[in-house]
Amino acid sequence: MNKLAYKRFLDSLRYSLYVIGHPVDGCWDLIHAKRGSYAAANLIVILTLLAHVWKLRFTSFLFISVNWEHVNVFMEMATILLPLAVFVICNWSVTTLFDGKGHLGDVYMGTAYALTPYPLIQIPITILSNFVTREEGTFFWTFNNISLIWCAVLIIMAMMMIHAYSFGKTLLFLVFTAFGMLVFLFIMLLFFSLISQGIGYFISLGREVFYRLN
Repeated sequence: MNKLAYKRFLDSLRYSLYVIGHPVDGCWDLIHAKRGSYAAANLIVILTLLAHVWKLRFTSFLFISVNWEHVNVFMEMATILLPLAVFVICNWSVTTLFDGKGHLGDVYMGTAYALTPYPLIQIPITILSNFVTREEGTFFWTFNNISLIWCAVLIIMAMMMIHAYSFGKTLLFLVFTAFGMLVFLFIMLLFFSLISQGIGYFISLGREVFYRLN
């Protein structure tokens, strides 16, 4: 069973290379033909986080200036994980109301697989950045932008295949998803603000009672 599970994991991970080259068929089969797996999706997300930290740490100072002593690795990871989690939740919430076919897990898996180009491109160009001059840095920024655009295109195609939407409808609901993300973040900020104010009130009240009793 362990060998079968391991082979299944490797096959689903290897399938990510097919997805990035054949986004339409790849994203459809990823969900509907069960070619993907959550284990592979989780590994791709982890590799994306590591590639982001790797980029900050090892990119030549000619292209990225980072004071590593002031960098919080966990906060840097949160800049990817938090938008990813909010996107998945909001996209699933919005599309569920309008006949979207995908489940929450499907949206997560499709989005995770769509991130595959990021570590595949960022890790090599980070190494390359230490062997080129500033004048040759065009290659660095070109491939950096390609990795981001490629991921964005794959996310669009993944959402279109997962929810069985047309291209136009997919773009429309991605706009709704972005709006939903803003609303979600606003509500969360408001919630934590109220919580912090409530805690502050009870702390002040406790101090007042303590001083009066003493």
